[in-house]
Amino acid sequence: TRLVSEETVPLHEEFIYCCGAATHVLKCGPWKDLSKDESKNLPRLLFMIIPGNPGLAGYYRTFIQALYCGLNQQYPVWVVSHAGHCKPPSGMEMIEDTDIKELEDVFGLNGQVEHKLNFLKKNVSKDIKLVLIAHSIGCYITLEMMKRASELQVLRSVLLFPTIERMAQSPQGKLMTPLLCKLRYVLYMPVYLLSFLPEGVKASLVRFALRGMKTCDESSITTSVNLFSVDCIANILYMASQEMMKVVERDSTTIKQNLKKLIFYYGTGDSWCPQHYYDEIKMDFPDGDIRLCEKGLRHAFVLDASKEMAAMITDWLQDDLTKL
Repeated sequence: TRLVSEETVPLHEEFIYCCGAATHVLKCGPWKDLSKDESKNLPRLLFMIIPGNPGLAGYYRTFIQALYCGLNQQYPVWVVSHAGHCKPPSGMEMIEDTDIKELEDVFGLNGQVEHKLNFLKKNVSKDIKLVLIAHSIGCYITLEMMKRASELQVLRSVLLFPTIERMAQSPQGKLMTPLLCKLRYVLYMPVYLLSFLPEGVKASLVRFALRGMKTCDESSITTSVNLFSVDCIANILYMASQEMMKVVERDSTTIKQNLKKLIFYYGTGDSWCPQHYYDEIKMDFPDGDIRLCEKGLRHAFVLDASKEMAAMITDWLQDDLTKL
């Protein structure tokens, strides 16, 4: 394997409209366009990251670079933000200025599922196999994608810290549900006021908020500055309020149909999916590849353990990749 410093990895950044909503895409590797069949050198496989919430692509920057290097730079690794979670660059609106309403409620949970399917349909050739790597609510979205679009050529789905059931009943959910469902509008005002602060001050506030971490990923800090935008926060909290209401029962039917393709990775101290959720799914699917984290990684692993997580995933997928 060639040793490459992750900082020199080709990383391509785009802001596009998908389903009429501003979407941030980070692409790792030299492949920028996977929709055209005419180029003979299309890769056989795309690694696509489906983020948690907040679904900002920037949080996964270090993760996709590490993954790309771990895969010996053989396959593109892309991350697609959730609709409306990124602050669009100046001159670009949060919602595309057209008369056609592309999708009812694109910022809601169902809209985010359709948003990812639409992105794949428009940007990735049907012949390319997919490895979906999902985080948190991204795992729910990924199972929904597999259920709604069985034609997708999913080789594997890796579900990290999966919030796929009883979110409102989890320890964190009990705390957040009243906040998200009743009080979220109260949060807009302080965010609006903070949005006027200079960028440097915002970054310092983020650093202060994350000060408990031994090593905090620099790209998480720059990405978190997006959270001072009222539009982004409104979309993030709106989606979160829907998660509390809609992510109730685990979709065991879809899991059963796709069991051979799925890898689950549960945390030990994860207050969004407590350990008994792991014990129960393990009992229901004794043949499934369902793992419990032994490294004490936090639910928001992107803040400080992207490289460790990327190394583990590369390891798990070794067999699949040699068979390609």
